[in-house]
Amino acid sequence: MKLTALGGLADLSFDDVIDVRSEAEFALDHIPGAINLPVLNNAERAQVGFAYVQQSRFQARKMGAALVARNTAAHLQGPLLHKQGGWRPLVYCWRGGQRSGAFATILRQIGWQAELIDGGYQAYRRLVARFLYDQPLPFDLIVVAGGTGTGKTALLAAMARRGAQVIDLEALAQHRGSVFGAMPGGQPAQKMFESRLAAVLSVMDPARPVFIEAESNKIGRLLLPPQLWRAMQGAPQVTVQVPVAARAAFLVQSYAPVLGDGPRLMAMIDGLRPFHAKDQIHAWQAQAASGAFQDLAAGLIRLHYDPRYAKGRGGGRLLLALTLPDLSADTLDLAAVRALGAMCSLAPADRR
Repeated sequence: MKLTALGGLADLSFDDVIDVRSEAEFALDHIPGAINLPVLNNAERAQVGFAYVQQSRFQARKMGAALVARNTAAHLQGPLLHKQGGWRPLVYCWRGGQRSGAFATILRQIGWQAELIDGGYQAYRRLVARFLYDQPLPFDLIVVAGGTGTGKTALLAAMARRGAQVIDLEALAQHRGSVFGAMPGGQPAQKMFESRLAAVLSVMDPARPVFIEAESNKIGRLLLPPQLWRAMQGAPQVTVQVPVAARAAFLVQSYAPVLGDGPRLMAMIDGLRPFHAKDQIHAWQAQAASGAFQDLAAGLIRLHYDPRYAKGRGGGRLLLALTLPDLSADTLDLAAVRALGAMCSLAPADRR
């Protein structure tokens, strides 16, 4: 089958999408939701490639066929053992060629309705690149802005629960966007981040606004695709303001795993040396060592995060300013109701 649009992937009536590339290829990027059943693992793929260069194309193909048959048998006796007769998988490899073709042929001989993606992963990747790099995004973005610890991500989640179209960039990038923002498991590869983002965007309704948190053009080590970054820079804003004490309490709660890892926390504070005097770094580390996390968070807000937020603040016109007394679940839910109500009262042209 031929992929013509990213949005169509969600509507395909296949039971499973199977990526038969190696583990390393799959980790770098894959169609969201696909499962990895390699017909050549990392070492075997290198082995076949070496035979192709050093021996002959015939020897490489002979070796590859034997390995593919052996690995396919292992999958049939393992992950696919309990699949029933009507199972319908969609299979792809790098170019939609020999690896996926050989695997799908065996599945069809069994009686399963296996189909291939024409052009394989490369065809899919071209759609992602065209969507995120080559053409303006067809959405009215509204940026939710505010200083560190103002609960922007939590507010977006509350809005999503009420039916709003929301993009959680930090969840997609697996990073909170600050020096303390690393999440367990680390970040995905750039291409995988873009695949996740494209999958979310491609099913959204262009007739409705899309809410997104204000970010720089880089989250951890990942770059925002140019069309998204360009749209965010000029998008209108909903801003959130919260007292420093409430923000500090929210950060202490949100970053509990980091605060509980003393050596990691010290190293993260040490990473702020290029921006602050030695005495200030030592003072923050002393607060961390003594467990004065609320004071530490408040100091970081006042002296590190807020000055940088004020310096880099930009974006389009202000649509709504939310001043919240705290960041409790009830307060955030009421803020979400207020924000969505305000947006609903605006005509589409007034949201731009």
